[in-house]
Amino acid sequence: VTHSIPACIGSMTINGKQLDNESPVSVFAVNKCYKTVQDGTFFDGSGFAALVREGYKVRSDVNITLEFRTTAAHGVLLGVSSAKVDAIGLEIVHGKVLFHVNNGAGRITATYEPRGTNSLCDGKWHKLQANKSKHRISLIIDGNLVHTDNPYIQSTSADTNNPIYVGGYPADVKQNCLTSKSSFHGCLRNFVLTKGQHTELFDFSRAFDLRGVFPHSCPGAEH
Repeated sequence: VTHSIPACIGSMTINGKQLDNESPVSVFAVNKCYKTVQDGTFFDGSGFAALVREGYKVRSDVNITLEFRTTAAHGVLLGVSSAKVDAIGLEIVHGKVLFHVNNGAGRITATYEPRGTNSLCDGKWHKLQANKSKHRISLIIDGNLVHTDNPYIQSTSADTNNPIYVGGYPADVKQNCLTSKSSFHGCLRNFVLTKGQHTELFDFSRAFDLRGVFPHSCPGAEH
């Protein structure tokens, strides 16, 4: 076995002596355990997960689905960019969800704003679907659809070649379709990207870079 165990371990003794878990000599990718746990990945608000080291190519079409839970009004959900202006981005800003797309001619944004006292930052699970089909983009939150007009109808392909950054991104990485630098604080699950007939469910434990992200378990309530 060459990989770590996604589990909680406690009350370990060696030769009758209990190990001190509170002040270890060194720690790597170990988080506290929770009394109540849900499936998903916990983002502690300090970092990000980086997927597809060789770069993800959005091009003309992509459908993004995920579920999120947070009590924060700001946070990056996803960013895929390029060295040029082509990019896509999903973020929570002032409690609204924004889906940005730039196919090279200019950024367009679909914005979902909760009505009345309904909040997306209530610590409950919310379903998100963001779709880009050539120059058209749409956003569905908890079954509520938002369309946006795109004046750049001739520009249809987002020629991205950078990794997928989820929950934030490194300070030295440029993101052309994100306005926020705030890392996401909360839980994500069921993160799926679909292109045509190809559907990919991403496992955050397989990310090539994880900072402040803990796969496989979310605290049952915000900690």
